[in-house]
Order: sequence, then C-alpha cells, then structure tokens
Amino acid sequence: MVPELLLCLGLGCAGALSPTCLSAQFRRPGDYILGGLFPFGKDTVNLTARLEPTLVVCESLFSDGLVWALAMRFAIDEINNSTSLLPGVTLGYDMYDTCFEPLVALQPSLLFLTRNGTTGILCNSTDCQPRVTAVIGPHKSDLCLVTARLFSSFGIPQVSYGASSEKLSNADTFPSFYRTVPSDKNLVEAVILLLNRFGWNWIATIASDDEYGQGAQEIFLSIAGNNKICIAFEGIIPTDLSEPNAKKQLEDTINLIKKTKVNVVVLFAYSLPAQALLEQSIEMGLSKKVWIGTEAWMLSDIPTSVPNIQSIGTVLGFVMKTGTVPGFQKYVADLFTSVQQDEFCRESRERNRLMDTDVLDVPCKECDHISLGDLSFILSISQVQPVHVAVYSVAYALHRALGCTPKACPKAPIRSWQLLNFMDTLSFEVNSQSFRFDQSHSTNTGYKVVFWSWKNGTLRYLPVGDYEQSLYIDESQIQFHTPDQKEPTSECFRHCKPGQVRTIKGFRLCCYDCTDCPENTFWSSKDSSSCTPCLQHQWAPVRSTRCYERSERFLFWDEPLTIALLALTSITILLTCLTALLFLRDLQTPLVQAAGGERTLFALLCLLLLTLSCCLYVGKPSDTLCVMQGVVYALCLNGCFSTFLVKTLEITLVTEFPRWAPSLLCWVTHRRSWLLVALCLLTQGLLCLCHLHLGPAYLGSDYKSLPTQVLLVCYTKSWVAFALLHSYNSCLALVCFLGTFMVQTIGKKYNLARGITFAILIYFITLIFFMAMFATLRTVLRAVAQVATILIISLGILGTYYLPKCYIILFKPEMNTVDCFQNSIQEEPEEDS
Repeated sequence: MVPELLLCLGLGCAGALSPTCLSAQFRRPGDYILGGLFPFGKDTVNLTARLEPTLVVCESLFSDGLVWALAMRFAIDEINNSTSLLPGVTLGYDMYDTCFEPLVALQPSLLFLTRNGTTGILCNSTDCQPRVTAVIGPHKSDLCLVTARLFSSFGIPQVSYGASSEKLSNADTFPSFYRTVPSDKNLVEAVILLLNRFGWNWIATIASDDEYGQGAQEIFLSIAGNNKICIAFEGIIPTDLSEPNAKKQLEDTINLIKKTKVNVVVLFAYSLPAQALLEQSIEMGLSKKVWIGTEAWMLSDIPTSVPNIQSIGTVLGFVMKTGTVPGFQKYVADLFTSVQQDEFCRESRERNRLMDTDVLDVPCKECDHISLGDLSFILSISQVQPVHVAVYSVAYALHRALGCTPKACPKAPIRSWQLLNFMDTLSFEVNSQSFRFDQSHSTNTGYKVVFWSWKNGTLRYLPVGDYEQSLYIDESQIQFHTPDQKEPTSECFRHCKPGQVRTIKGFRLCCYDCTDCPENTFWSSKDSSSCTPCLQHQWAPVRSTRCYERSERFLFWDEPLTIALLALTSITILLTCLTALLFLRDLQTPLVQAAGGERTLFALLCLLLLTLSCCLYVGKPSDTLCVMQGVVYALCLNGCFSTFLVKTLEITLVTEFPRWAPSLLCWVTHRRSWLLVALCLLTQGLLCLCHLHLGPAYLGSDYKSLPTQVLLVCYTKSWVAFALLHSYNSCLALVCFLGTFMVQTIGKKYNLARGITFAILIYFITLIFFMAMFATLRTVLRAVAQVATILIISLGILGTYYLPKCYIILFKPEMNTVDCFQNSIQEEPEEDS
C-alpha cells in the first residue's frame, strides 16, 4: 500500500510548480527543546575564499539529510501524540544545517549552549538551563569530534545517528556523547571476516580525508595484519573536490590500484568522495574490481548516479542492520501534501516566530522547491531508524528524570546533565525492539551484507548475509563480474604446502610467494620463512619435510663396471703368469738372456704385483688402503722400470760409447746389474718414506659430488710428497725413452730397444690422459680411472716388450739364436754409409 501511495503522491507533487513551506517545518516550540544537526546542504562554495566571518553557503541540497531531519520530526510528533511516554509534556525541536563542515556545525552548537531565552550568555553552572535539553546529531564523525567536546563540557546529551569513529567510544573524553550506530571497529571486524571468507588477502584500502575515512582505515590496518591480509597500499582521497590538486590525487590513487594489480578495494568514505573516485576509475578505464563499501556510500543515490557505474565491477558492502519505522513514509507523504496548503504554512510560520528565528538563517531554503517524487528513491533506502531511536533515547531518559507515570508527567525544570545517568544505565524500547547504550555509549545492532544487483539497468540492493558476532554469507546470490560469476582471486600469498616456505616479494613484508625448499634443505615449521639446511651427513630431495641419512658410495665389488675391470685384471694376471712361465722355461735361451735373463722374471713379478694392486681400489677404502695404493703403485712400477733402465744403459754403452763398452758392460749385465736395480728400488723406497712423513694420502668424505650419498675418496695431503713419490718413476721412464728411441738394428737382427721405447711411450700417453681425467672426475669413476690406468700400463708393457718375444719363442724358434741377439744393436746412422 505504501509504495502505491508514494507513487501517486510523488507524481502529484512533481507537477506542482509553486513553492512549499517545507523549510518552516524544522522548528517547533515545546516544553523541552531538542536540537537537531543535519546535513541539509553540501558543496560549500565560499569556504576557502572566506576572509571574514560571513555565513557559509551550501550549493545544493543533500536529500539524505532532509530525510533524517524529517525522521526526527516524525519521532517527536509520535512522542507528543503518545499517551504513555511523556503524557502532558510536549517536545519541541530546533534543527540546523551542518553542511558537512565543522565550521558550519559550530554556529548552531554554540546557539544551543546559550541560556534559554537569550542569545549571548553561555551556561556556566549546574543551575543553568541551556536553550536545548539534548542534541540529535550530527551525522559525520569529524563534526561530532568538534561538537561533542562542547556539549560534554556542559553535560548536554548528544546522540548521533551516524558518527562511527572509534575515538568517540572514549566515554571519559566524551561523557555526554551517545550514538545509535556501531563503532568503526565493529565494521572493520566485519570487513575482515568478509575478506577472509573469500580468501582475498592482497587488497587496497582507500579512505576519504576526514575523520570517518582515516579513522576506519587506521583500525583496519591495525587488524588486517593479524588476520593474514596484506595491504597493497593505503590511499587517501580528498573530501573537498574543489581543491586544485583533488583530481590529480584521484588519478594517482587509480594508477596505484592499476600498478599493484589488486582485485579488491576496500573503500571507507562518504558518498561525495566515493562518487568522485568511482567516476575517476571509470574515466581512466580501470578494470573491474570488487569494491567493499560501507553504508556511508553504499546506499546513497550519489554514487549510483555516476554514468556507466555498472562497469566498475562487483560492489559488496555492509549497512547497519536496522528495522523499519512504521508510518514514516506515509507521514512524509502527508507532510508534503500539507506544506502546499496555505493554512498549514501560516500556522508553521507562526510557530517559528516563537523560536527566535532571526538568530540563524532558515536551515533548508532549497526544501521549498522539491517534491515528494524527488525523495521517493531516498525514502525507499534511507536508514532512518538510527534517528528515530536517538530521539526516543532522550525521551525515555526525560521520562525517567521527570518521574512520569502512565497518565501524566510533571512539568518540572530538568537540567540537561540530569538525563545522563538515565541514558547510561537503563534500556528502552522502540517499536517492540529493545535498545541499550553499552560502555562506549554505542548501540551495536549488527550489519547486513548488501550486494549491488543490476537487472535491466536497474539497481537493487540485495541482502546476501548478515553479521553480528559471526558472518553469514549466501554466496549463491552473489554474481561476480568474472566470466564464470565466481569470486575473483586477489592473493598476495597462499597457504604454503609442506616443504614450501614463504618468500617475500615486492616491498610488502606481508606479501610472499610459496617456494619449494631446494635439495639438501627441509621445511622445519609451518610459518618458517626459510628452509633449514640438512646436516653434512644428511640429504633431502626438493620440497622435503625431513632429512635422510646419506649412504656411503665407493666402488662396490658387485657393480657391473667393477666386474668388467676385475675380468680384465684377471686376464692381465694370466698373461703375466704365462709369460713368466714361458721365460722361466727358456731362461737360458739367447732371446731371454738378451732381454735381461733373470731380471725379466723380476720385472714380470713386479707387473703381476702392480696388476694385483687394482684390488686395492675396489671396496670400502680406509686410511691404510689409501696409503698402500700410492706406495704399491710406485714400487711395483719402479721395479719394472729399473730393469728397463739396466737394459737401456747396456744399449747406450754399445751404441754411444763402443770404446768404453767392454770395461763398463759388466756393471749392467750379469749379477752386477742387480746392484743398479736395488739402487733404484732403494731410492724409490726412500721417496716413499718421505711421502709417508710429509703427508700420506688419507680417507675423506665428499658430500658435494653426489646428491644423496657421501663419496669416500682418498685425498692427497701433500702435493709435494705426491710429486716426489711419482716423479722418480717418470724420470726413469724418460731416461729409458731417450736412450732407446734412436736405436736401430743391423741387418735382420732383433731390435731390443724398440720394445722399451713403445712401452715407455704407452706409459706417458696413459699418464697424460689419467691426469686429465683424474682432475675432472669427482665420483667413483676416479677409482675406475686409477684401475684402468694400471691395467693399460701393465698390458702396454706386456704387449710391447714381452709378448713379441713370446711369439718368437713359440712360433719362430729359428730366430732364438746367438747370431740374432748378440751385438745386434747399433746407433742409427746420421747419414748414408
């Protein structure tokens, strides 16, 4: 019924061209006067250029403020018509415009403090009765912070219907300030729960440059960090849009939103700065976002009037959970009908003359030129219950202070400060709903979650949840701006999985990525920001939650590569033994005697021991084995090379010094030659002792070469000792090579020098390759390289020096004669004979 009535009246009033007397409806005499502070106007035009105390003028009407003022008038008329609350007593009202400016609000506030019936003397004693018994309003927090200090100084109750700043919760600083809305702290807690519900932890927060915006943002920033919400940036937008840099400030804010790539913006602002920000975001082509709003702008018609407002994205927000005020819309409709009647207007102006109307200007001159149709949208969405409850809270306190009975109230003089005790302690009931001011002088009725739902270009405020002590959301009713209409992501961090740690990114310490723990580190605790390294004897795979013990790695006996090497070793040993047996059988033959006789058997024994030393490199090493590897290799190789040295000296005497040969050959042949062999072995033995004294090889653990195992390696303690140990054999080999590579035979006689030359050549080639490989290999291939080197050297000596002789013994016995091997060596001629 009410919507149809409003529609009819609105269409009728919209056609009325004559001015009304609505501006005369905001003052009325009574036994007890309530002051009212409402934002009838907005957009001050002469505040910055004001150089003298002239009246501040507002440019345009603020429809919400007008509706709130009408709600106060309705409540007072309702109370005056009541037969139980204040029977026999009438309440009057005196309302003024605040124009959203503290400077404007101060003028009526000072007027309210003057002694009743005067204009120039302030109340300064407990017996003084000021002009008003209590004050309703103002709406904004920054205005209340100014006026509340004034009214608290004189103990005048002030009940705001919209100021939510947490600063006003301090009852010690503002003992006479009350409000019928929750504080910003309750609102912020609701916003935090909403963000956590959808997993939005990378957001921007923007506040208007006033007490409400900055106060709410400050509380939000203090709570967000403890709830794992990271703030991309905190923006401030101007409230005075006429300032020269206001537009640039808005542009900078939009650019920051783009730069941080957030998908969620929390906006604490009143309707005018909110409208400016949304307009600027549309103008600059900001991509669609989720906007979290508050009732300060969510239900206002100003932001919704922005062209193409649907393109901003998804709008979710909180509005105070309020009940309806029965009869208010019909009351407003009847009033708009009455203000067009001459008799009603005449009576209204007569009442105004009793209220000292010359003290301040008419609060709402523009009200005479609007119709009910202009207010139809605001009436359908405006929250008027806070104003209604504020008036009733004063009426109930007055009821108790006067000692009213259900039939009558004595018209006793009541001082304003006497109402405070009753407002602090007692609850009251309005339209069957109970209210009570808490310790911070606030009423916390909870919030509704509202979603801007667009259908065919029409905006509908769709309730999708509520908040009191906990948050309830019906997500199925929310259609986000994403293609699949699911909630967008706005994450700076996510919940890291086991084995991942937080890595700070950007310039926000609370913003991080999840990074896998690398190899050999592990994730030690849930909130750890770094991976813990494993101990040296442990290892861990990527993204591990624990460390594992390393297994030992060396050349195992059962490895395929080891088996292959051992098979080759066995072949080498077999060949060496067969060669030794063959040489032993034919020891007295010219070939064996020319090759060295018994010394060849000694050399073959040294080769056999050298080949057997390959087994020292297989299996788990130890300090003893590490020492034995180098010493056995050096001594065995020296035993073989010492016999080559004797034969090389013999060849050198015959070829280079034929005159001295008869007298010196006895030292390199027959039994005296063993002295030279013994001298070589003794020298190598002394070098081995120096090696053991200066720095023998030792067993070490290599934790870097293999990811999951510890490599057991024989390390060289002293490179000087290592050089002494192995350089002597190289020197012997070099002497043998230089003494034999230029020698050739006479005629068809056998060249004994060629076998030594090729054997030494293979030794040097193998040694060069071994040194290059040994310097680069870091795994068990090091041991493989050492074994392979020993086998190649052994096979090289067998193949180049001994096996050709075995071939002659077995398959060319006719060559095994004295003629082929006696005096068969001569120097290679330098020129043709």
